[in-house]
Amino acid sequence: MFNEKRLVEEAIRARKFAYAPYSHFAVGAALLTENGKIFSGCNIESAAFTPGSCAERTAFFKAVSEGERAFRAIAIAGGKEDGPVRGVCPPCGVCRQVMMEFCRPETFTILLAEGAGKWQSFTLEQLFPLGFGPCSLKG
Repeated sequence: MFNEKRLVEEAIRARKFAYAPYSHFAVGAALLTENGKIFSGCNIESAAFTPGSCAERTAFFKAVSEGERAFRAIAIAGGKEDGPVRGVCPPCGVCRQVMMEFCRPETFTILLAEGAGKWQSFTLEQLFPLGFGPCSLKG
């Protein structure tokens, strides 16, 4: 088992680094590897919109670029800039697809922060049923 509370706190802390001058919606993510490392990420917007990156993908890309390939859980916290986390901030479809590339859907845990000390827990399989991943390409 891992410390869910700590992972959620790390996601909330990562929100401080969000670059969200257009939506003013700051998202932080904390990704836990199988060997216990945590990689944080925040959303990064662009005036052209599509070149931006979600917090979840930022965390995954940081981890993968440093050689990590096995992941256990991610915590996600979002809300209006300079405001508290209120309500859950589920990952978008593109982020769920990236998770499918590196995670086992039936065991990878997604923690969605609801506010101070509160979160909901899901598996990737619950949030992305019938997801397309590496196993889909095996004959």
